[in-house]
Amino acid sequence: MRKTALIALSFMLSTGVLLSACSDKGDAGADQGGGGGTAKAAVSEPGQLPITAEKTTIKVLMKGSASVEDFATNEFTKWLEEKTNIHIEWEVAPEKSATEKLNLVLSSGDYPDVIMGFGVSPTQMMIYGSQGVFLPLNDLIEKYGVEMKKMFQANPFYKDLITAPDGNVYALPQVNECYHCMYQQRMWIQKPWLDKLGLQMPTTTDEFYEVLKAFKTKDPNGNGKADEIPLSGSIQASSSNLFSTQMLDSFLMNAFIYDHGEKKLYLDNGKVAVPYNKPEWKEGLKYLHKLYAEGLIDPQALTQDNNQLKKLGENPDTVILGASSGHNMGSLTTLGASSGRWLTYVAVPPLKGPNGFQNAAYHPYVVSNGQYVITKNAKNPEAAFRLADFLFNSPDTVIRWYAGREGVEWRYAEKSEIGINGKPAIWKQLTPWGGVQNVNWGQTGPSYRSNDFRLGEVANPEQPLEVILYNETKTKMEPYQMNIDKVMPPVFFTADQASEVADLEKTILDHVKEMMARFITGDSDIDKNWDAYLKNLENMNIKRYLEIYQTAYDANFKKK
Repeated sequence: MRKTALIALSFMLSTGVLLSACSDKGDAGADQGGGGGTAKAAVSEPGQLPITAEKTTIKVLMKGSASVEDFATNEFTKWLEEKTNIHIEWEVAPEKSATEKLNLVLSSGDYPDVIMGFGVSPTQMMIYGSQGVFLPLNDLIEKYGVEMKKMFQANPFYKDLITAPDGNVYALPQVNECYHCMYQQRMWIQKPWLDKLGLQMPTTTDEFYEVLKAFKTKDPNGNGKADEIPLSGSIQASSSNLFSTQMLDSFLMNAFIYDHGEKKLYLDNGKVAVPYNKPEWKEGLKYLHKLYAEGLIDPQALTQDNNQLKKLGENPDTVILGASSGHNMGSLTTLGASSGRWLTYVAVPPLKGPNGFQNAAYHPYVVSNGQYVITKNAKNPEAAFRLADFLFNSPDTVIRWYAGREGVEWRYAEKSEIGINGKPAIWKQLTPWGGVQNVNWGQTGPSYRSNDFRLGEVANPEQPLEVILYNETKTKMEPYQMNIDKVMPPVFFTADQASEVADLEKTILDHVKEMMARFITGDSDIDKNWDAYLKNLENMNIKRYLEIYQTAYDANFKKK
């Protein structure tokens, strides 16, 4: 059981799988918590500061961040302690060994008051929640959750996503409503080539094919050489990202069938499904094979990494790359480079396929769960929760958590200033964000960055990326948004389910990826070998794989 649980926990930490629930039941009261009988400071009324009248110390195990010098001396930490009267006693786990450190702490029984920033997995929540190690937070949310309730009121399904199958909330999340990230499966095309050749932006798969042919044969870069690469991409496989968004299929297959995200799961009338065993998937692969056979797809697209793709996009002599899939232009060029090459690529709207299918894959579940856990050793769980709730205070706390000091790294917007979304702005970044610093928490721990907050940043004409991504997404992707009822939400697994699904998933997705490449290149004849491919999926127990996901989905989302 211990070995199975550790395997499952390792898997869940690497994948970051989440879950939802239909109920809010909780049997834990706000006064629950261990800590051995030491008198605890009373907390102030919900929403009032400071949180405790007398100085209160909370022991926090924090996942380290390469961008934060020292959490103990950090300027945001100082401001937070001054506002709340809560002193944080830090134990910071090095980022590279954070998973090992968390597992050691959980197995030792020597728990801090709070575990923060680790993305504690849903499986761990279920195991340690049922054992009483992680406190259920339902009653604390109900009694003290001023900022949490605001977030749930604006987005009711966020509460579902952090609620375990037993009805308890064991951890608080980080929510980042990155608008353009919700439509991350894009295709970028070299606009000057379209203009030079007198071509319109393609709207169908047939039109896209004709554009690629023109890119290949009509010398759009004007150097008299047949050096143009009509279409490329990259593939980077890892334990947590089997399908990179730069892969050829991530945009193009959505003209044939739902191709959603890394695991490609979607819902069909409440039933968990995958696209890669459907006739529409076969037709999409035949289309990709046609492009490949006619030399319109770069052969390296099926093997190269992102850095190699970017070298094509930034070819020093002349532009040679016509189009590539990717999250943003930085997938294929260097953002902000003096060459300005990145500004010459624009997004292609979702293409309509031969059967009229047209889809922009939608990723609305922007909840990173497991960011703040209160353990049974917490001497003052009420104060620990109130501190977390204050971190969700927007925009005041959130700006400082994200950017740093008011008047130094940021300021509130003036009435005349306009945000990324074209509406009156909320705040303005004064210094470049990023790098090693000691003024903010480097996006670590619980927080809520709403769409209004993110898009309310003053638009910077010298750094137009966010404005470009907003406009390209708003005009080209959102109109074809995938119905949210089709989107597979993140789910909680039990330890046994997590262990079983990890093995099945790797075997199945490795096979899908391999055969996709072989069918595209023609190394395997898709008409002759399609049935054998489906048979292999059956032998790999895809039925059981889908059953596990269905069971987990039904446990939390099926209407009772």
